[in-house]
Amino acid sequence: MEKAKISSYQLFVLVLLFELGSVLLFPLATDAKQDAWLAVLIGMAGGIALFLVYHGLYHLYPDVLPTEYVQKILGKVLGAILAFLYILYFAYLAARVLRDFGELLLTFAYPETPLFIINALLTLVVVYTVRKGIEVLARTGELLFVLMYLLAISGFILVLASGLIEINNLKPVLAEGIFPVIKAAYTQTIYVPFGEVIVFSMILPYLNKSKMARITVISALGLSGINLAIVMAFNISVLGVDYTSISTFPLLTTIQTIQVADFLERLDVYFMVALIIGGFIKISVFCYAAVTGTSNLFNIREPSRMVYPIGLVILIMSITMASNFSGHLQEGFKIVTLYLHIPFQVIIPVFLLGIALIKNKLKNRK
Repeated sequence: MEKAKISSYQLFVLVLLFELGSVLLFPLATDAKQDAWLAVLIGMAGGIALFLVYHGLYHLYPDVLPTEYVQKILGKVLGAILAFLYILYFAYLAARVLRDFGELLLTFAYPETPLFIINALLTLVVVYTVRKGIEVLARTGELLFVLMYLLAISGFILVLASGLIEINNLKPVLAEGIFPVIKAAYTQTIYVPFGEVIVFSMILPYLNKSKMARITVISALGLSGINLAIVMAFNISVLGVDYTSISTFPLLTTIQTIQVADFLERLDVYFMVALIIGGFIKISVFCYAAVTGTSNLFNIREPSRMVYPIGLVILIMSITMASNFSGHLQEGFKIVTLYLHIPFQVIIPVFLLGIALIKNKLKNRK
């Protein structure tokens, strides 16, 4: 492990920015229609339940990384294989988020620029930050957190001042009952973004006060869930249910409609800064987890040596994972959740915790 420590506040900031990350770009739980904001809150509750599983493993093995304690739970060979699969999982998710923001910049700012160039520039910034270690990443998050929330608060004020909000778009609440909302939460919002907090299992051992881990992460998940629910409510109230569900980037569409006093308008570039901040933190956290996990699994003394090859792998995957943006979205919504998120976020951690508790109980008896 890297010899570094982060504070509870720094962990809170990282989790919050990570959770907001790329999901601010896309419409969440649109199957729930005008109750999408409620599906986000239910997904948040499910994400907190999943985190308690991850925290249970951390509580049993507070001083080692998951790539190490899975070998203690399952044995050397099987544990090493599973640890390597998690490293690939984190690298793949980093590539997905990188592709999301590359496509965003292509759409709104650089339509004539090759996707590879944009993704390569984003990767260079991420690689430089990750190479400096978790403490630098945490301090960077502290600085960007203030800027992002200033942008977010000013954005909400401008939306309110422009008189675009139509509360009737949010009515009727639970028109078709609670079950469509629960289904939307189960199939969408639990896993992305809240279940992705599993990546912080690779960062929790660096926390300087291990007893603060649970309350810190749960607080960050709660605040991020409330923020995302507010964003979805704003999008639906301004754009309506139908337009929100078909819009590729509904939040930016909402921001583009702002017009105050006939001179404040076209503020999408201004608020893209906030979106890029979230994306940068999310890619960096996934990349750091892949780097530190690889270094731990293969006993590499200097983790910084692995940053460049893993960054290159993430860059190549972001370009080759789909031939176009619609295919990328289709893969994310239908394939990744079923074949990656559910096993890696739910089934395997619950299985590991069960075995670890049984082993711990038998050990105490002996």
